Amino acid sequence: MTNRSPKLNSIFNLFGQAVRGDIKDFTTGGIDRAIFLLAVPMVLEMLLESLFAVVDIFFVNQVGTAASSTVILTEASLTILYSVAWGMAMGVTAMVARRAGEKKFDAAAGIAVQAIILAIFFSVIISIIGFIFPQEILGFMGASKEVVKENYLFTQIMLTSNIVIMLLFVNNAIFRGAGDASIAMRTLLIANVINIILDPLLIKGIGPFPKLGVIGAAVATTIGRTCGVIYQFYHLFNGRSLIRLAKKQFSINIAVIRSILNTSAGGMFQFIIGSCSWIFLAKIIAESGTAATSGYGTAIRICIFTILPAWGLANAAATLVGQNLGAGQPERAERSVWRTAFLAVCFFAVVAIIFFFFGEGLMRFFTQDEEAVRSGTLCLHILAIGYIFFAYGMIISQSFNGAGDTKTPTYINLFVFWVIQIPLAYFLAKYLKWGPRGVYIAIAIAESVLAVVSIILFKKGKWKLVKV
Repeated sequence: MTNRSPKLNSIFNLFGQAVRGDIKDFTTGGIDRAIFLLAVPMVLEMLLESLFAVVDIFFVNQVGTAASSTVILTEASLTILYSVAWGMAMGVTAMVARRAGEKKFDAAAGIAVQAIILAIFFSVIISIIGFIFPQEILGFMGASKEVVKENYLFTQIMLTSNIVIMLLFVNNAIFRGAGDASIAMRTLLIANVINIILDPLLIKGIGPFPKLGVIGAAVATTIGRTCGVIYQFYHLFNGRSLIRLAKKQFSINIAVIRSILNTSAGGMFQFIIGSCSWIFLAKIIAESGTAATSGYGTAIRICIFTILPAWGLANAAATLVGQNLGAGQPERAERSVWRTAFLAVCFFAVVAIIFFFFGEGLMRFFTQDEEAVRSGTLCLHILAIGYIFFAYGMIISQSFNGAGDTKTPTYINLFVFWVIQIPLAYFLAKYLKWGPRGVYIAIAIAESVLAVVSIILFKKGKWKLVKV
């Protein structure tokens, strides 16, 4: 016991440092220690982000399959927005991390300001489209006329209020690049606590709150995320972050915006490519009926609950790559990636076992509809088979992005998702008439191919020479 106590104290102290965000420079010291300090708040951040999806679907499923189908199809349409937000976030993280590694914090702040301006610009365009065409969007995604008529307001609210989604992504990308991952984590903690409290109150109409049904989920999520954004701006303007903003900085700088777009374009296209694929897959599933769509969507959200924490590891790898390349240490950057990938594989192996043996129990926790349970359980079982491959694909793709090499993973995604996944899913589901099963198999195969291709290209080392 006496030998273990100092080690346990050391681990708890290190955990405390990670959560508090005491250390922001990760270009020196042990790699395992750097991964731990970065990954803990980033994993917690992504776990909290995934809670949005899980909490919403838990309460919405209690309203009915039509309501959960609306949420799932709306989220599928929002994937284009998430593509822009994730793409910008990857580019911003890479640029801010590189400047942080060079100790040029004023330049990093300039990048942050222009990224915020870009986020607002993109969100206004999407808000206008979402406000005018919510019924058309929901109908295009495969919802029945009855579902569109009853629930289109959910889609309208989510699309019109997208600015808080954009700002959450971009602001947290700024913090991550600067090594302030703990602030990003606390932002989502605030947003989630508010969402978890308001979801049942507004969906079910508990106490003095109106019974809004599925619309209540949109209102709760928007309020929670808005509070998170307010917390972010407090720290960007008044906090102790390495990146400090001032009102006078908020003027358009075309040169910096062009640089952000050049670096982020690959990331945006990566996710647009993937998002268009997911939209196509969702439409195939929708043809199998509302219950199948609900089961698929619930299963995917369970997967997201596990995948997003692993994205925390991937984001940690991206920050380590960016800061160490900025500090002129490419070999340390590469070692960080392989070590992080190994940890991700261990995590995914455990999750795969849980999905395979307890998938049905997980589905029944969220829904009692038998057809939805069968469809979702099948999805979890098939995806579990390829989960270890997912780990390498995720970590290495994000490491390319952290280096500013967003083009390589873009080409990989284009090949894997549009040349392999979409045609294979259509062939298996429609021609072989496997339905949802064919879609699930196509997803597992495509993600496995993505991992293999990513490993081969990463080993070539061209990402070490990218300038941002």
